[in-house]
Amino acid sequence: MMPKANLTTQGHPAPLAKCMLIGAAIGLAIISIFVFGVDNPDPEWGTYWRIKPLLLTPAAGAACGFFYHLMDSMHYRAGWNRMLTIGLSLLVCAVGLWIGVVLGLNGTMWD
Repeated sequence: MMPKANLTTQGHPAPLAKCMLIGAAIGLAIISIFVFGVDNPDPEWGTYWRIKPLLLTPAAGAACGFFYHLMDSMHYRAGWNRMLTIGLSLLVCAVGLWIGVVLGLNGTMWD
């Protein structure tokens, strides 16, 4: 009888759809604060000015969720590798959401 290998159980990475939905929900929550906080929009913005930011920012959040999913398998390693991947994931997500907000509000609230 051969001895069994000492296998360690690692956490399972989150499903891709779940990561992307959470990222899109965060993006939607952030942009909703700006978009629905406008009481008197500028007439130059047009009637449907809210559509662009409400589509672009959650899409950027979903892309951030996709990146997090790619990095998720490295989160389970020990030591500085784990801290590096978590920090990189947070940095990329923050920059990605910021770019999504800027692109969404370009031409309206962001001049």
